[in-house]
Amino acid sequence: MANKSHFNSGHIAMNKLKKNGVSHSSHIESQLPEKTYHGLFTEDAVTFLKKLPDSSVQLILVDPPYNIDLAYWDTFENYLEWAKQWLDQIYRVLSDTGNCVIFGGFQYQDLKKGDLLEIMHYTRHHTDLRFTNLVIWYYKNGMSAHRFFANRHEEAIWLSKTNKYFFDLDSVRVPFDEATKELYKKDKRLIAENIDKGKNPTNVWEIGRLNGNSVERVGHPTQKPLELIRRFVKGLSYPGSLVLDFFAGSGTTGRVCIEESRNSILVDSDPQMLEYFKLHTKSMNGSFFSAEHCIKINPDLNEFLELVEEKEKIEA
Repeated sequence: MANKSHFNSGHIAMNKLKKNGVSHSSHIESQLPEKTYHGLFTEDAVTFLKKLPDSSVQLILVDPPYNIDLAYWDTFENYLEWAKQWLDQIYRVLSDTGNCVIFGGFQYQDLKKGDLLEIMHYTRHHTDLRFTNLVIWYYKNGMSAHRFFANRHEEAIWLSKTNKYFFDLDSVRVPFDEATKELYKKDKRLIAENIDKGKNPTNVWEIGRLNGNSVERVGHPTQKPLELIRRFVKGLSYPGSLVLDFFAGSGTTGRVCIEESRNSILVDSDPQMLEYFKLHTKSMNGSFFSAEHCIKINPDLNEFLELVEEKEKIEA
């Protein structure tokens, strides 16, 4: 039986564009900037979001509190009522090619607890955001369980503002080994150029969780692996664009943005975020990133955005 994707009009159109050497309308030509800017703000996420101008951000990447009482910042009497306040701002601040990634999980049984399922339902029925993908982060290590199947994954929903969202698949392809390349190239139905680029990582990503003794650890209890954040940053934003994380936690998103030559805004109500981020910057390999970077602590937001916009104009 033929693969149903062969008859998908969207796939057919994309293949035709590639065959004719034409870029999709969402394609953005970019170049590595000479310098990037990174603003760290210690304030409430909702208050900060309301100050951001319309269409000012390319990628929003957030790992919000899960309401499982890890700390004072992870306890809400009515989770969804709180979440609505920042969900309602996302569409407005995203650019037309912009993307949003929200981490979460579906494992909560208590009706008083919030989860990603409620967030997905709200965005679908009460906002203009488009659902693009559900990404499954799979890991082999985790807590054991006796009354249900032990959990070994978390979810992340990828939302976009319009159907012209930016997506750079080539930047996150997984390379084939040489033996596999040679085997696949014998199949004349496959495109040799795509085989050389590597395979689509699919929407199930096997990336290990951070162990207690991981060299990446900076002390935050819910810190995500660099590799996980990097794939989203590289695939859904472009060099010189602006990435926002308004639940910055350990500041991992900012570190990845420095390394991948994106501008970033990190927001967290906990001042400890600044200390976590210092530890990140100390452990960065200076030869990894190609652009100079400037870190500003609690700058004037308008002045910071002007810096980023001015730099984008110069680079363009």
